[in-house]
Formats: sequence, structure tokens, C-alpha cells
Amino acid sequence: MICRNEKIGGIDVKITKKRNLKNLYIRVNPPEGDVTVSAPIAYPDEEIKLFVLRKIPEIISVRDKMLSQARQTKREYISGESHYLWGKTYRLDVEVGFSKYEIKKIPNKIIFKVPKGADIESKEKFFNEWYRSELRRVLDRLIPKVEEKMSISANEYKIKNMKTKWGTCNIDKRRVWINLQLAKKPIECLEYVLVHEMVHLLEKNHTHRFNALVEEFYPTWKIAKKTLESMPLDYLKKGENSIDEEKD
Repeated sequence: MICRNEKIGGIDVKITKKRNLKNLYIRVNPPEGDVTVSAPIAYPDEEIKLFVLRKIPEIISVRDKMLSQARQTKREYISGESHYLWGKTYRLDVEVGFSKYEIKKIPNKIIFKVPKGADIESKEKFFNEWYRSELRRVLDRLIPKVEEKMSISANEYKIKNMKTKWGTCNIDKRRVWINLQLAKKPIECLEYVLVHEMVHLLEKNHTHRFNALVEEFYPTWKIAKKTLESMPLDYLKKGENSIDEEKD
């Protein structure tokens, strides 16, 4: 592996060359927008530089958006914290001393029963599983509706706790991944992301046809997208995850 730092187009870029890579990747790393490039060991340095230069406008756009959107502070799962569910804010009320974890939602409040001595990691794990069950419940109702409207279906719809992407689509395997964090957003945001990823099964890239298909199947997508961009993102420590962009 070979690593070096270089300034390209006025941007500091960390370049890493690896023997096991076949493609070139640019990553804009949250939360501070650090830019890294991963490339095959024999990839010419000049071609890496030219590729980054071509992507400068997109890199700046992604980084500016990343830096401008609010993020929650790290959750400690203590009473008084605010937690989101389907776009609404709930006050967390933690009750300690139970034999097992339990979550109950009431108007404006989430009751979180935890064992004595429960640490933050254990609380977070259970809370995320609760979010997962909520997201799966709504997805199971939403997917048939979207499939019927679009006259297509994926082979699998899976949930993953992603930090920077709302969804992804593996076109070859016809597998759609939905971000666990969407359980915190309004349901219309979830539907928009689902439609967006399924449109990839009809049009691989983000072309004019792609956007036209999203508009056809979900006419209010711009409103949902604006909502996603206006709501606080989940907490993310430096270097925890990244946005990947593979060279065509």
C-alpha cells in the first residue's frame, strides 16, 4: 500500500494505492469533508489528478452540503434527550432497574426501560433494533404499493445503518438497501428514497431519464428531498464513514 497527501485544485487530497483494488474511488469523508482517493497500485498519478480535477465541482458541492447540514450531538440515551421517529420529536424518559430492555411510545414521549448498569453501547444497540422494527413495519406496507405503481420489484429490500447515504441499489442482484436512519424521517422521505433506488432498476445512472422517472412515480420528490436536507443528520464522529463514488 502506498499513501501520500497532495493538493489538487486547491483541495487537500489523501491518495492511497492498494494492490487489491480494481477501480478508482473518491470519498468525501464526514463530518468535516476530508477528501480521499483510493486507486489500484499501478494507476497512473497523472490520471488520478485529472479525475479529481474533473470532480472538483461535485466534491465542493458534497462537502458544502455536508458542512451546512446540522447533526445531532452524540446520544447518551438519558432522560430529557430528544429522539426522532417518523419526523416527529419525542422526549426520552429512561426508567432503570428492569430485567430487560423495552421501548414504549406515547404522545410526545418515548419510555425506555433498561436494566441497571446498562451502558451507552447496549442502549444504542437496542434502540437501533427498535428503529429497525419500526422501519420494517412501514416498509412492508409501503413496498407493495410502490411496486404496483412502478410495475417493477427488487429481489430483496434490506435495512442497513448507513451514515451518509439514504439508500443504495445493487442493480445486478436487484437488491435495495434502505438506511435505518429513515425511521427518524417523515414517511414521505422513505417513499421517495425507495422510489429513487428502484428507478435504478430502470435507468442505471442519474440521467435526465432517471429524474423524469422519479418525477413520474413520485411527483412530490423535490419536497421530500428538501425535507431530508433540512432535518438534522445523525451524530457522526470523524472518519466513521464515507461517501463513495466509483469511476465510470
